Amino acid sequence: MCNPCHSPDGLAGRDAAIEEALSLPAGAVTFEPASPEVFCRQLHVAVEQSPVAIAITDLNGRILYANRCYQQISGYSLSDLLGRTPALVQSGETPAEIYRELWGAITNGCVWEGVLKNRRGNGEIYWAKQVITPVRNAAGELVNFVAVQEDVTKQRRQQNELRLLAMVFETGQATLITDAEMRIEKVNQAFVDITGYQAEEVVGQTPRLFKSGRHDKAFYDRLWESLETTGHWQGEIWNRNRFGEVYPLWQSITAVLDDQGQVRNYVAVFHNISERKRMEQELERQASRDHLTGAYNRRAFDTALRQAMQEAEHDGQPLSLLLLDIDHFKAVNDRHGHDVGDRVLQSVAKRLSTSLRSSDLLARWGGEEFAILLPGTPLKGAATFADRLRAQVAEQRLHGISITVSIGISALRPGEGPEALLRRVDTALYRAKNAGRNSVVVDAEPGGNGESAHGEEMP
Repeated sequence: MCNPCHSPDGLAGRDAAIEEALSLPAGAVTFEPASPEVFCRQLHVAVEQSPVAIAITDLNGRILYANRCYQQISGYSLSDLLGRTPALVQSGETPAEIYRELWGAITNGCVWEGVLKNRRGNGEIYWAKQVITPVRNAAGELVNFVAVQEDVTKQRRQQNELRLLAMVFETGQATLITDAEMRIEKVNQAFVDITGYQAEEVVGQTPRLFKSGRHDKAFYDRLWESLETTGHWQGEIWNRNRFGEVYPLWQSITAVLDDQGQVRNYVAVFHNISERKRMEQELERQASRDHLTGAYNRRAFDTALRQAMQEAEHDGQPLSLLLLDIDHFKAVNDRHGHDVGDRVLQSVAKRLSTSLRSSDLLARWGGEEFAILLPGTPLKGAATFADRLRAQVAEQRLHGISITVSIGISALRPGEGPEALLRRVDTALYRAKNAGRNSVVVDAEPGGNGESAHGEEMP
């Protein structure tokens, strides 16, 4: 449907049009007709001060006039615009078909309405809702085009946000929407599936309902600082579901702003990462454990030893270290085979681990050697514990074979590094083996010869 715009022939009918617009009966007000020059000045002021952007072009699209609002929206001054075409503000992101439709309409004398994606003088993208009207002279010939536009960028962004939100709601990602005060307004089915809460149980509540107690105040302070400064936060967070189970989530929170730039809503999207965390823990366990015995491996033990030494120095607590060797293990392998030897290693590791506290650490140190870290245990207590371990291993037959162990013991000295401690405990183990095996040797204090406790040597 074409709506051609015709120029008025002079000023005839102007006063009557004004009276009609004001809904006044004809003759109720007497108007003194203004001269054409005065009327043009008044019209120019009105257009210049209009809250909508207005531009006039010739038939080739060259800009002849642009009001103040148009200049503000486009980011170009009048001198920048005059003589240029609207291609100056094109972003290159509006489909070419829209421009073909636009020019096809207005060159045929029809009004065109639509939305164009433009670029301001500073490079910023904006959306402009436009109405372009052809202007004819008294002879009915096209002489100009008048474009009236409105910046609808905020509305467009809100529409895009709503469309995106609708898409998110239909995905497998759990989603909840709160108001600016963090009161929950809406959740989707994925939220119900993950949390166990029905929508009616959480609407009107705040996300504090899901707090697990795993995070301190500093964590939430950092979260809110990110939201307030960037409008976004994402990261790992632990929540509690309706059944009291604590579980890890990967969550993204976005602030949605209104036309005044104030927070209107918060949108949180999350998914359960329990399985991923379990796999990570399993990979970490495999990386730190000896695959045969399940004890910690040498690399993990080295890390744990350094940390335990730092803590012992800091807290002023004792720290003891045991190094065990299965006596005559090579003979077991040679006589019974490596499969039996592996089972012996597994049995010894199991026997040792069942005797440890949760704070202690067992590691496979070498082929048939094990190390035990005893935090908070002085040398004398470690010696008593070691002799009990020696006796427990010796009193049972493992896979029909009598097995004994030799044990060296040492304790951390002030200012000592891990290399020195390991060297001393290794020396103590060497002495235990030379003492006839099935023995415990305590590393000597400086200047001493060490102490030993002997059991029966394996036949």
